[in-house]
Amino acid sequence: MKWRCPVLSADAGVASCIAEALRADDDIDAPACDSLEALPECIDGVLVVAASGAEQRAREQIDALRGTRPSVVLMVAALGVGAEQIASLFEAGICDFVAWPCTAQELLARVRRSHGARTDGAAPSSSAATSGPLRDFVGSSPRFVQQMSKLPVFAACDAGVLIVGETGTGKEIFAQAVHYLSARAGRPWVAVNCGAIPTELIEDELFGHVRGAYTTAHAARPGLVREAEGGTLFLDDVDCLPLAAQSKLLRFLQEREYRAVGSNAVQHADVRVIAASNLQLSRLVERGQFRQDLFYRLNVLSLELPPLRERCDDIRALALHFTGRFAAQFGRPVTGLTPAALQALATHRWPGNVRELQHTIERAVLLAHGPLLTAADLALGGQDAAAPQPDSFHAAKSRVVRQFERDFIEQLLAQHGGNVTHAAQAAKKNRRAFFELMRKHRIEAQRFRAPAP
Repeated sequence: MKWRCPVLSADAGVASCIAEALRADDDIDAPACDSLEALPECIDGVLVVAASGAEQRAREQIDALRGTRPSVVLMVAALGVGAEQIASLFEAGICDFVAWPCTAQELLARVRRSHGARTDGAAPSSSAATSGPLRDFVGSSPRFVQQMSKLPVFAACDAGVLIVGETGTGKEIFAQAVHYLSARAGRPWVAVNCGAIPTELIEDELFGHVRGAYTTAHAARPGLVREAEGGTLFLDDVDCLPLAAQSKLLRFLQEREYRAVGSNAVQHADVRVIAASNLQLSRLVERGQFRQDLFYRLNVLSLELPPLRERCDDIRALALHFTGRFAAQFGRPVTGLTPAALQALATHRWPGNVRELQHTIERAVLLAHGPLLTAADLALGGQDAAAPQPDSFHAAKSRVVRQFERDFIEQLLAQHGGNVTHAAQAAKKNRRAFFELMRKHRIEAQRFRAPAP
């Protein structure tokens, strides 16, 4: 039996065009209707078209449909509708959104996904579409909720997204939510840390190479862009890309074309790119360390995640969430935290943000001696509760080596203004190895970069 999904729009031309695209699927019956009264009596879903400036009318139609047909699956194709208007339509009860004009394939993918939700018995609401990817988001602070509310809207289109926030604020989790809320959810999710790729291998990592491209290229390699075909490529620490690599990335984003290293054949890619940085790229642009045109290309849609110290009201909820998760994961009889432990969490500065809090709770759950985590279990001061024991020879040597490594790395970064590539070259180390030393000692390069004038 065909799935009946009429297209409702006051613009007969647009309705006919969209209905024709949907009829490419033999399992979908999509008549064009210009009013609520023209809708067939028995339908399985409705695609509501909201033209720019007519959002209020679309919302009234959605309200009327919900009142008379509560089981209807609703969608909206917006013509120039802004993000705030789209958010209000989600609040009204639509389960998905696609920007018009779009390809027939994308439109069909959205309708089929709604059809699947309908046949699976899912409730026709925005929460049904977002409960999976957003179920682990914990927090009620205004800034956090504001950024989280943008996720369904950003997922509804294929524009570039730039996520900015300090280390440990959850940039990759937000990027994954955009991917898994989108029509690309069934396609690959590929994440790459740009700061961990040696400069000379960046082009190879992204675009791959053909056999014989260089001496050790004994076999062809597809590259991350090809692996992400049809899905999402997440570029973490995109600020670490050198200018030459930024130029190649810009061309790829503009043309959606690339060449594998050693090949003359141009390949086309259907990939959504989401980038993240723990620095303000606009400041790097002012200092000439990041291409302005690439910044504009990446920063079509943006999320700025607040540090944990600016969402203190969420610390208790996050701590209880992680406690429950790790207690179940490790089979530990831990049920909560003492008031003193919660107070210790609330007064800590959390330079590592949510990631630091998560690891703190994980360690405490593993080492706890009772059903409630205590302040001593958290060990936020970095000291064990027991009296310190004198160092052995190997422990003392390790401590001195660690201090030497930390001082040496910080000195090089200070000399080179926080430029990791130049600091690694001065140390005569591979950039990846130098970056791993920074990660080991929790050294952030931005501490040594001059502030913008």
